[in-house]
Amino acid sequence: MNRTRLHAAGAAVAAAVMAGGCVSQGTYDQLESDKNQEIGALQKQRGGLQDQVQALQAQRSGLEQQKASLEQQQADLRRQIDALEQQKAQLLTASQQTLSQYDSLVRNLTEEVKKGELQVRQYKDMLTVDVAEQMFFDSGRADLKETGKAVLKKVGEALKGYEDKVIRVVGHTDNVPIKTKVFPSNWELSVARATIVVHYLQETGIPPERMVASGRAEYQPVAENDTPDGRKKNRRIEITLIDKNLVQEVSPGKK
Repeated sequence: MNRTRLHAAGAAVAAAVMAGGCVSQGTYDQLESDKNQEIGALQKQRGGLQDQVQALQAQRSGLEQQKASLEQQQADLRRQIDALEQQKAQLLTASQQTLSQYDSLVRNLTEEVKKGELQVRQYKDMLTVDVAEQMFFDSGRADLKETGKAVLKKVGEALKGYEDKVIRVVGHTDNVPIKTKVFPSNWELSVARATIVVHYLQETGIPPERMVASGRAEYQPVAENDTPDGRKKNRRIEITLIDKNLVQEVSPGKK
């Protein structure tokens, strides 16, 4: 009921009462004032309720937006979880494949491993065959020895089957300086030895496009260079199988 209707009703009641001679003008004025105050309080209460309704509607709208945002986040997280599960499955498959390749490589080179002529290592998805320098080369030289050829031929036969891999050959030296007309430093010596090994592997039937030759001189030691045994360990040839996709990721694209 609005203010006008309440006021009219009150006035009608008051008029009827006065007509009957029951109340005075003062009493009527007091009644009207009380009624007006009651009407004002009700209108104020109504306004407060309307404000509460608006606040609740705004809160509801905000909650609906939060719900939509949380549902979107949940969907995004589900997609991320699915992607991670797929990556996990791929990594597990790749790990099992690498382990199988490692076992196969070790089986093919069992005699050489037992003799201590080489060592097969696995690191993540890479397989590495470490061969001591004295098996392949005389000190300060890059001419492949006959004993080295025999071992390298066996290694080449074992590596032929991994057509999805790139074969990286790296030469390493100790830190004893070398300065000859052919090899001004250990850099040249390590690169020359790696290149000779690549050439010989090519002769065993491995396609040259599958191979990479490089040298690290004395700058990637596996032991201390302050003892003869440590220097002997550092003088080595590393032959590593690397996934082609990894090599392509770090290689410049074809123009």
